[in-house]
Amino acid sequence: MEVSPRAAMIIASLFEKATGQVLSQERFWRIGTTLTPFCRARGIDSFDQLALTLERSADPELSLDMIDALLNNETSFFRDAMVFSLVADQILPQLAASRQREKRLRLWSAACSTGQEAYSLAMLFADQGKRWDGWKIEILGSDISRSAIQQARGALYTQFEVQRGLPIRQLIAWFDPVLDQGWRAKPALTSLVTFMRHNLLGPPPAGGRFDLILCRNALLYFSPERRHQMLEGLSLALASDGALLLGAGETALGSSSRFVSDPKAQTVYRSTAYAGLSDAA
Repeated sequence: MEVSPRAAMIIASLFEKATGQVLSQERFWRIGTTLTPFCRARGIDSFDQLALTLERSADPELSLDMIDALLNNETSFFRDAMVFSLVADQILPQLAASRQREKRLRLWSAACSTGQEAYSLAMLFADQGKRWDGWKIEILGSDISRSAIQQARGALYTQFEVQRGLPIRQLIAWFDPVLDQGWRAKPALTSLVTFMRHNLLGPPPAGGRFDLILCRNALLYFSPERRHQMLEGLSLALASDGALLLGAGETALGSSSRFVSDPKAQTVYRSTAYAGLSDAA
């Protein structure tokens, strides 16, 4: 199916309005690639017909499904192993020392897609069970995609999905085989993780500030203005001595004055308030 310039502009505009993500002309090819099977499955004959239906708001569910289809839900277990080594070996021990009195940690896997990152974090704690006895560990996974959050809540992954980054030892320890479907995370993991649909441009999730926020490879899809807005929201959600972990190709510098880079850990950012306290100490 051919995508007319007008249809592409309407779809891209609606997508940006709903998600904040910019679908630039250089990425218009995603519309044809991703939405051609989407249209055929719904009996829509052309992208002009799709754009007209969306523009008239004649079918709200169609709009939500279209947004889901266009979102990039690329993820995997323990994606970028060095990141999880950093979390396990440096960030969590620091937080454990500073939270020794309250024995509570809140972690947020923002833009978590189908949940592998959140469950990877849960495995870091589950693998060190005795170390965290008596602690209240809360892991929130959020994404704007309805279908991604639905899968994350179900905690069911195909053989292909578990083979991407999940060591066999942890697969056997923390997942149960489901006949002809794949593997489902055990209650020891799912009890640590909650999932919700959330737009990163909206107010932060309720429940208090987070000690660690992972928001990797989401900034790449936003305009400079929306990037600033998103980082402002993340700063409100982060504890004063917490850590924000971005993707390898991202930076908070130049987009927000609320963060400074951690000189001891690449891709980790601290609030300017925490940096000031550290300097004073």
